[in-house]
Amino acid sequence: MANKYPFQDIEQKWQKWWEDNGIYHAKQPSDTKDKKFYTLVEFPYPSGDGLHVGHPRSYTALDIVSRKKRMEGLNVMYPIGWDAFGLPTENAAIKKKMQPAIITEKNVATFKRQTQSLGTGFDWSREINTTDPKYYKWTQWMFIQFYNAYFDESLQKARPITELEIPAEIQKDGDLAIRNYRDSKRIVYKTTTTINWCPACKIGLSNEEAQGGVCERCGGEVEKREKEQWMMRITKYANRLIDELSDVNYLDKIKTQQINWIGRSEGALIKFAITQNQSQDHVHRTIDEIEVFTTRPDTLFGATYLVLSPEHPLLTSWIDHDAIENIKEVKDYQETTRKKSDRERQENKEKTGVEIHGLKAVNPATGKEVPVWIADYVLAGYGTGAIMAVPAHDERDYEFAKKFELPIIKVVVPPALAELSHPPANITPVSQEDVRVESECWIGEGISINSEFLNDLTTDKSQEKIVAWLEEHGAGHGCTNYKQRDWVFSRQRYWGEPIPMIHCEKCGWQPVAESELPILLPDVENYEPTDSGESPLSVIIDWVNTTCPACGGNAKRETDTMPNWAGSSWYFLRYCDAENDQVFASPEALKYWMPVDLYDGGMEHTTLHLLYSRFWYKVLHDLGHIPESCGVEPYAKRTAHGMILGEGGIKMSKSKGNVVNPDDVISEYGSDVFRCYEMFMGPFDTDAPWDTHGIQGIKRFLDKIWSLHQTRTTNDELRTTNPSDAKFEIRNTKYESILHKSIKKVGDDIDAMRFNTAISQLMILTNTLLESESVTDDDYKTYLKLIAPFAPHIAEQIWHNFGNESSIHLEAWPTYNPDLLIEDTITLGVQINGKVRGEITIAPDAKESEAMEAAMQDENVKKYLDGTEPKKVIYVPGRILNIVI
Repeated sequence: MANKYPFQDIEQKWQKWWEDNGIYHAKQPSDTKDKKFYTLVEFPYPSGDGLHVGHPRSYTALDIVSRKKRMEGLNVMYPIGWDAFGLPTENAAIKKKMQPAIITEKNVATFKRQTQSLGTGFDWSREINTTDPKYYKWTQWMFIQFYNAYFDESLQKARPITELEIPAEIQKDGDLAIRNYRDSKRIVYKTTTTINWCPACKIGLSNEEAQGGVCERCGGEVEKREKEQWMMRITKYANRLIDELSDVNYLDKIKTQQINWIGRSEGALIKFAITQNQSQDHVHRTIDEIEVFTTRPDTLFGATYLVLSPEHPLLTSWIDHDAIENIKEVKDYQETTRKKSDRERQENKEKTGVEIHGLKAVNPATGKEVPVWIADYVLAGYGTGAIMAVPAHDERDYEFAKKFELPIIKVVVPPALAELSHPPANITPVSQEDVRVESECWIGEGISINSEFLNDLTTDKSQEKIVAWLEEHGAGHGCTNYKQRDWVFSRQRYWGEPIPMIHCEKCGWQPVAESELPILLPDVENYEPTDSGESPLSVIIDWVNTTCPACGGNAKRETDTMPNWAGSSWYFLRYCDAENDQVFASPEALKYWMPVDLYDGGMEHTTLHLLYSRFWYKVLHDLGHIPESCGVEPYAKRTAHGMILGEGGIKMSKSKGNVVNPDDVISEYGSDVFRCYEMFMGPFDTDAPWDTHGIQGIKRFLDKIWSLHQTRTTNDELRTTNPSDAKFEIRNTKYESILHKSIKKVGDDIDAMRFNTAISQLMILTNTLLESESVTDDDYKTYLKLIAPFAPHIAEQIWHNFGNESSIHLEAWPTYNPDLLIEDTITLGVQINGKVRGEITIAPDAKESEAMEAAMQDENVKKYLDGTEPKKVIYVPGRILNIVI
């Protein structure tokens, strides 16, 4: 038999055998008393391109962890499914003139074949697909639960809308007022908001689909447009989404990204009166009031102008009432801004803006009027869509003020500069003008100046005092602000979950009766966007026209569909009870499986998907649909893997021609080599370049494992007919010591997800075994068990070749003997005057006299000593022997 690992004859056979025998199928709580371990990877979007080499890196890593946990006696669930709704499939369907469902089915089949070829121990009995009506029935059901709930501010949790207390003044105004009040509090609500709009495709886009201000579908420029959209009040959970991170084991960088995305900041909401010049005598009349949020209310005395976002709603009112003198200039600037994405506006180094002529803002601290501008660096979605500009203490405001020659008033100085102005009695004071120790724009904290009653106070004291002053004078109040906005949940597309809502002119929005779920996507010939920008579903009149669930009158279905984030926000819950047709998952299954013990995914998904799914889970948990015992967080631990780059460290892309297809690698080397290489190429959480030479080294490693198996049988050939002859009878002490060190290190490394160093240790162990004349049968089996999580096919084949009928992956994980971890001897460098001149082999705890005796036997040491008596000996057992002459 050949010495090379014959993966072609082995791997597919075992993949089928594992699935046929349900080796990786997790037991439900009713069928076991074993402790559980729930391993989760982000389920893939089945694109037409198939798997890329980045997918297997995560799959294999968590598969290794799962296999070890299973061998440790845990009931492991490691499921897989498909996140199959969304824009890419709809784009492909339009391009190929095929039904999205047909394309999805084809893509899923390709992904499943490729995934199974990896030999990953997924539990395929729990496979889900977000486009399956049996799945999205529950997505629609959850949408209705969210619609029928509100957020109780006092309890900081969701409650049924039926429990919302209606104020007496609302009740006296009748049923319509009550309905409007409830609608204003619902976790799911519909409102007009600004979206990314592609004029060419006539479609609304998420921020992710409009990056760089261009449409993902056609590459054309995207503009801003107002449209009615369904929203979710994720902002109500902002504090919990930050504070409850303390309950989970996430990488620090993941927690940081979550916190930064939410963007919680403490500050004050300050009121600026807006005045209009209405006569030649320059008499100004207050016509409006604008609130601005600032994290630095202590700098209010330095606010020299106000800046509004070009989308600020007051602009429309001012234009309609001719309050603005330069209307055309303002409108032109608004139109230019619509063509820019939020990211472009934030990153744009060239400051642009237009002053609003005819209006002024009044600084409440000074009583002075300041100009009002619109500028695209202020976003409608952050704070109130308006800022007070303090150019001496904000870099963006400073750049804007310098360009447009606006006043700059310094109201904070660094502490060091303030001390120069107020030195001890024995030092002559100097004026601040005489010393230039701070930049023209100081953004740090310090001491207040030019601020009347705040002068000489530190920043923290100034903030306390100005907030108290604002509240006392009715000019503002302290508050918390968030960068995060509510979740835009509508898409004007076909390929998504239909939103289960019906609109009645008499009853308003009504959820579909639960008995009618799922609301299926209708079969259509044309699923391209309409000229009006509405969903393609809007023109299917027979589907749209329906009856109101409340009054039975004529009504219309919602034609927007859900974003693909919807199905991916709760899929981990469905895995717990994937075949249940009565509920999305039984309480018993949820109590047993949740939370997820280990969840891995890319860093690109640690903001939106992770936030959305945590929010979704919390709402369900608050409403009692998830048992209290499951906890308030869905994932106990979240890790992130690095990207696999092309050779030379360049990102893989079709245009560069450096994309590595997993099918090609498996065809040439086999899946065990592919798995081991992806784990060996570098630390799991860092990016790593593909290296053809590196995978050759892993191939040689597996060939050694296979060759070793053959040469270790009694007659140097593989025995399968009489496996009892294949015995190793003599215990090898050297191998035994390294084996037990390997058991500990490989086990520890798997738990810590240090897969590359675990494989390095297995290489050392394999080489030691090759050099050993004989090893016991039990020790060799232990060796195979350590190999099994990394190279499951070759381990399973050799295990069965030795006559075992059960799977090696159901065997017990090896345990090590602590006594065998202790080194009998160590190699210690001998220094003479600080330079290593020789080596000695001694016991780790050898005495100085024993170490010196061994050193004096070394020929090189004797040569350098040349008979000279040592002046001093520095000896630390196990670490250093330095002879000073």
